[in-house]
Amino acid sequence: MPTLSAYVNVENTALVILKDKGYTIWCDESLGMYGCEKNGWDFLANSATELLGVIGIYEYHGEPENYKEYWWQINEPWLIDSIPLEKPVFKSVVDK
Repeated sequence: MPTLSAYVNVENTALVILKDKGYTIWCDESLGMYGCEKNGWDFLANSATELLGVIGIYEYHGEPENYKEYWWQINEPWLIDSIPLEKPVFKSVVDK
């Protein structure tokens, strides 16, 4: 069992974190997606936990001075094709 995973019982926690970070949050029922906005930068995702992950990307980069297409993208190193297919061996805190 993982220490934490994206699941329905984590959604409210993700929303609280986003609100505490100063984002205005909403659920777009017509799209079935969660959204948030801060300083004119708006974001959408399929779940609140995904939305929090998208915000993590935004915050990692820092607020760009101006919008430009693909401002969020990091292509180096390219990890998609080299990520291990098996979990590494470690002692989980759940088992300690």
